[in-house]
Amino acid sequence: MHADPQVTYSKPPVETKVKAMGLVSYLAGVAGMAVLQAVADAPSLIAWLPDWVEAITLPLLPTALAAVAGFTAQHTPRPDLPADQR
Repeated sequence: MHADPQVTYSKPPVETKVKAMGLVSYLAGVAGMAVLQAVADAPSLIAWLPDWVEAITLPLLPTALAAVAGFTAQHTPRPDLPADQR
């Protein structure tokens, strides 16, 4: 029987997708805090929304933006992996 050659792995780089999602999530959070400051001064901007929509809108926006950033970011190639694991 033939033994499989020993596969050595390099330290994997941080995926581009993870970097993009983290950055966009941070920036969207900062933007969300700015929106909260504006709304605190003028609550009539969101008064027309039902209370439950107000509660889920702020955390939903950064999450959705991070998901879109991760989906559109390029995959980081791993040439050190065997072909069946890439």
